[in-house]
Amino acid sequence: AMLMSAILVETRGNIVHLTLNRPPVNALSLALCTEIADIFEQTSERTDVQCAVLGATGAQAFCAGLDLNEFRTHKAEDDEAHAAVVRRVFSAIRNCAIPVIAAVNGPALGAGCVIASACDIRLAAENANFGLPEINVGSCAGITHMGRHLPQGLLRRMVFTGKPIGAQEAWRAGFVDSVFPLSDLGDAARTLADVIASKAPLALRMGKEALNRVEFLPVEDGYALEQGYSLRLLHTEDAREATQAAIEKRQPLFAGR
Repeated sequence: AMLMSAILVETRGNIVHLTLNRPPVNALSLALCTEIADIFEQTSERTDVQCAVLGATGAQAFCAGLDLNEFRTHKAEDDEAHAAVVRRVFSAIRNCAIPVIAAVNGPALGAGCVIASACDIRLAAENANFGLPEINVGSCAGITHMGRHLPQGLLRRMVFTGKPIGAQEAWRAGFVDSVFPLSDLGDAARTLADVIASKAPLALRMGKEALNRVEFLPVEDGYALEQGYSLRLLHTEDAREATQAAIEKRQPLFAGR
């Protein structure tokens, strides 16, 4: 594993494991925000990995949000610059070229909740919860990102009360894909990543790009855009190989072309 201060990067086969590692609760300093954004942007450039798993160390939290001690002491004139740094984190994760699985091992609060929301799929431990506690410090945040996933009533309850929802409620709302005992979470994330990473690399990348681009488009416009990706993929070596492998009942060998 390559030790990069507060985030660990480990490549196993064609899966990259990114682990928040800033004890005790993986709070986000400005430096860590920059580092997370850098690593996700670098991951987008890699051709040797096809899926990313974002997890966290320790048993106390996935990510308790921005480091308030640090952000409190900043001068008002730095606010815009700092807001841009935080925005870049969410954008780098959401726009990562490959699918990103969040393995949420504990509370994901504030910006930590938004980080989970920017991933493609969320798996949660039974002890995980998701909250937007900004109202408790007289603020508001996370609304736009969380609003992609949650019904308005639930989103507004979370924003106005600051109270987190548990893993089961997050699962019922469709925010979390599956809930596992904490001891099984790592294996579950690896199993899902293995399935995803076995697919045609270009199809994963174009599929992700299509999903991001069509999300807020009207259906007809979105489908036309999506067909453009499908047509480009149709003529790739990997698409021919996938079809051939299916006919021959064997595992495909992808070249990424």
